[in-house]
Amino acid sequence: MQDGVRSMLALWFAVLFASPALAAGNAAPGVSDTEIKLGQTMPYSGPASAYGAIGKSELAYLAMINEQGGVNGRKITLESLDDGYSPPKTFEQTRRLVEQDNIGFIFSSLGTPTGVVVHKYLNDHHVPQLFQSSGATFWADPEHFPWTMGWQPNYQTEGAIYARYLLKRDPNAKVAVLYQNDDAGRDYVKGFKDGLGPDAVKRMIVATASYEVTDATLDSQIVSLQSSGATVLFDNTTPKFAAQAIRKTYDIGWRPLHFLMSVANSVGAVMEPAGLEKGQGIITALYLKDPNDPQWANDPAMKDWLAFMKKYDPQGDLGDIFNVYGYSEAQTLVQLLKQCGNDLSRENVMKQAANLNIDLPLLLPGIRLHTGPKDFSPIKQMQLARFEGKRWVLFGEVIGE
Repeated sequence: MQDGVRSMLALWFAVLFASPALAAGNAAPGVSDTEIKLGQTMPYSGPASAYGAIGKSELAYLAMINEQGGVNGRKITLESLDDGYSPPKTFEQTRRLVEQDNIGFIFSSLGTPTGVVVHKYLNDHHVPQLFQSSGATFWADPEHFPWTMGWQPNYQTEGAIYARYLLKRDPNAKVAVLYQNDDAGRDYVKGFKDGLGPDAVKRMIVATASYEVTDATLDSQIVSLQSSGATVLFDNTTPKFAAQAIRKTYDIGWRPLHFLMSVANSVGAVMEPAGLEKGQGIITALYLKDPNDPQWANDPAMKDWLAFMKKYDPQGDLGDIFNVYGYSEAQTLVQLLKQCGNDLSRENVMKQAANLNIDLPLLLPGIRLHTGPKDFSPIKQMQLARFEGKRWVLFGEVIGE
């Protein structure tokens, strides 16, 4: 009898103290008692290489977290591969991460065309495609793609914000639309047109031009748009081309009311290369605190970010908001992993991703990150800003969903 009791007690203690290991055994690939292995693709080279700062800042942030002991006793390993912003390369690298490198899930891979090409593959294989660094509407469709979630405000919402502002400021404006010929570009244009409404679209949009990411310059598009007599430029470009568009518009003497999308509003990566004097008066939308804005000089969260950059990402540009983006997205990941506890199955990762309510310190005041089982759009609000001097100056109220 005593031997039987001892055996039962021994079994009970074994189960009790082995529970983390048992949870890990039920976990996603790449997860052990000591490690969580993730993967991503980033454009460290190619036409969108300015976004590489996001991946570098995320790697630096996770290095800091690991130095502090990791999350729930596990270190986070992020394998970040260069895809050159080339969809075929993205697919190749993503398959390598999933099928050869045995990662648990994809975190913060960058781009719309590059994300779309692996969208179905990752969902078919039940691999979380978490916090895709893109605002395309594709990432917020839990009914059809339950393994995919975005992070930033979606492009259609942002496009509509500019449209509503324009209707109030100048309902008789003549608008020229410049966009990248892909799903991201079309999302922005749809949002802008939806915000204007069908009657205003017919009356106000007088010219449209697109470009390919493989184009060398945008000079011909800008000259063509100017010749339309447009008084407004809806500039939907990525960083390299945004700098070109700002410079060319100024150099040919065209002075439209210029809307620049949030994906290209980095002072360090876009406005400075374009020439600060050439970007004066441009309007954008922000959801993160701009490190160039002196109103955040004494903000504790910005001070923490600056200290982080100097210690863990010393080569990073302190004027580049993409470094704020990567830092904040990595903070979201860490909170998600904390909520997962020892259940790091792919199913629980997605369950917890759909149960976030975070006051990220570098989001603008009044903006909060939250999700739900049917709400895969973590950040939904923005605030307009105008470029003045060397920085973006916020105006108006926080707007969005």
